[in-house]
Amino acid sequence: MFLLTAYNFCLPKQLFNDPTATVIESQSGTLLGAMIADDGQWRFPVADSVPNKFKECVVQFEDAYFYKHPGFNPVSIVKALVANVSIGKTVRGGSTITQQVIRLSRKGEKRSYWEKFIELILSTRLELRSSKDDILKLYASHAPFGGNVVGLDVAAWRYFGLQPHQLSWAESATLAVLPNAPSLIYPGKNQSKLLAKRNRLLQKLLDRGSIDSTTYELALLEELPQKPYALPKIAPHLVQYMVKQNKGKRIATTIDKNLQRNVNAIVERHHQGLRQNQVHNAAVLVMNVNTRQVLAYVGNTQTTAAHQKDVDMVQANRSTGSVIKPLLYAAMLDAGELLPDMLVPDVPTQIAGYTPENFNEDYSGAVQAKKALARSLNIPAVRLLQSYGLEKFRDQLDLFDLRGLNKSADHYGLTLILGGAETNLWDLCKTYANMASTVNHFNDTSSEYFSNEFTSPVLKKDQAVDFASKSIQKTIFDAASMYLTFEAMKEVNRPEGSESWEFFDSSREIAWKTGTSFGNKDAWAIGLTKDYVVGIWVGNADGEGRPNVSGVNSAAPILFDVFDVLPKSKWFSKPLDEFTDIEICAESGYLATTDCPAISIAIPNKQNFVRSCGYHQMIQLDAQKQFRVNSSCADLTETVSKSWFVLPPLMEFYYKRTHPSYKVLPPFRSDCKSTNAPPMAFIYPKNGSRLTLAKNFDGNKNEIVVKLVHTKPETEVYWYLDDTFIGETKNFHEMGILPLGGKHKITVVDALGNEIAISISIINEL
Repeated sequence: MFLLTAYNFCLPKQLFNDPTATVIESQSGTLLGAMIADDGQWRFPVADSVPNKFKECVVQFEDAYFYKHPGFNPVSIVKALVANVSIGKTVRGGSTITQQVIRLSRKGEKRSYWEKFIELILSTRLELRSSKDDILKLYASHAPFGGNVVGLDVAAWRYFGLQPHQLSWAESATLAVLPNAPSLIYPGKNQSKLLAKRNRLLQKLLDRGSIDSTTYELALLEELPQKPYALPKIAPHLVQYMVKQNKGKRIATTIDKNLQRNVNAIVERHHQGLRQNQVHNAAVLVMNVNTRQVLAYVGNTQTTAAHQKDVDMVQANRSTGSVIKPLLYAAMLDAGELLPDMLVPDVPTQIAGYTPENFNEDYSGAVQAKKALARSLNIPAVRLLQSYGLEKFRDQLDLFDLRGLNKSADHYGLTLILGGAETNLWDLCKTYANMASTVNHFNDTSSEYFSNEFTSPVLKKDQAVDFASKSIQKTIFDAASMYLTFEAMKEVNRPEGSESWEFFDSSREIAWKTGTSFGNKDAWAIGLTKDYVVGIWVGNADGEGRPNVSGVNSAAPILFDVFDVLPKSKWFSKPLDEFTDIEICAESGYLATTDCPAISIAIPNKQNFVRSCGYHQMIQLDAQKQFRVNSSCADLTETVSKSWFVLPPLMEFYYKRTHPSYKVLPPFRSDCKSTNAPPMAFIYPKNGSRLTLAKNFDGNKNEIVVKLVHTKPETEVYWYLDDTFIGETKNFHEMGILPLGGKHKITVVDALGNEIAISISIINEL
């Protein structure tokens, strides 16, 4: 009874405790890359199966009666004993494959007859516990193949650059004979011995009928491997990322091998040009919108260690630039505080000492909200954020789980929308994929939302997204707001390039957004269709900015090259149930009034808080429609009433430069008294500004240049500082002043008697 119990428990539950390499495979099972085991051995996790060719080869070479014996072969043992005794040393082992598995598991044990006896007992126990195929898998996974190569999977890659099931008969035979003497017979040396062993095995396979004569003859012609191949490094940063949570495992990912190779080539091609400007790093992430699967993952360029080639820029937090502007646009549409065609001021702006600037350092006066997003204008974005509420928007961003964006609203201020915060390519792509999926699902499920729509990307092949329950309640923003956001993003002008990007294949509709961080340190491009999201980051991993690095010039060309190798997608279906029609002013985009021309548009179906148009006013013109008149100079029953589109002076000054069709208000007839507001406004500084006088290189204080805009620039304007006349201007209304520290009043009066004034404070003198 004791012996039976001892026999039952003599075999460890787990024969091998060796550390294994982390193996990352594509969705088709191709090796993308691997991380060596902790003991320095290339040892892959136990294979799921052993290919038939290798199985036939190794059985015929090592143990022809493998499928018939109980773990040991008495005939082989007797033959081995006779041979060894007759010669006086060990020349033959007589071990079965099962016994070799036991010996491999008991590494370090001295070879002796007693050890042979132990192996025999444990072999019979292993045969009782495991199937023959499982024993073969253990052997194929732990047999030595020379150097630090352990196991069939690694050996196939190292010696032939193939997967085990792709091996030919000659290649399978070569690997089958290697474990017999891996240190003596090794690819690249002792070629004659290795070739002789392989050919003898092929002859045996022919004699047994495992292969035909043609296969045999062709197999003999195949050359032996000369030196080990390097393991594939198709996605090295993905391997690095997966090792953190899957160390020592074999992971089948969602990566499309062919797409990954194509994206690698695209990144390398663009890197050749980027590094001419000393820009050394780039990253790309491609996701499937509907499954959230990551299809391609390029964490960095193939640069040098000095340029941080090992840093995974897909996961690195960087300044966002403008890539979160679409989220503000969607938020305001969802809240009923914005309409796509609504005019937003684009004029010199100062808010609590903060002075945002557009990327082109120009102003358009007023611009439609959707065009402000498409053109990525900074000033309209800052003004919209201030209007919407910084804290409210900051809190909504938490719903997207953007790592790196972890400070309070006060910490970021209004710079939040222009790159004052940080996040990473992984989370940005996830966010836009989730928004795209929301629109898709809303249309596919009879106007319902999924409660778990905003979920993490999928990297493991056997993992699927659980979208959980359906609901008529939106998850974050409604589908109509997201759809309109994508429509605005679709209108972005393509980047210029050798193939005229502005004429990019019009049949491929893509919503996309670029971003450039302060100091040209980060260039972003995020693009999406109904089926795919592509994210690009370009820059230097060490944070060094470079001239001409921008989202449009550096990242967008890569974006469109990647979309070129993706299947074409249809555009999003309009989520009709989330829309309602309203009348808006055709010129201002605000809610229509009786004073302005109206058009009908579809907007998100919710309470609307946008005000009615205030840019149209009814004016009275004389009979010739040349001058304005009023009751002070004309009989109103004899005048012509007309609705006129009028912008405030500062907006009008910039707006009319790019809108030739804009008509300024006609002047009043000379005998009329004007009752309108002053036709001028300060550009700089703003009322209540606190300013500092800086010194130049000569040690003298620099003047403050005060700027004014007048609806009639040719009008003379008279300037006063603290009620003291300091000069007059005509056509170009700018005046340099050099006030002392303290509070001051700047007053201007035009030749028509109109007057405006502001107060400023000089806080110190540098």
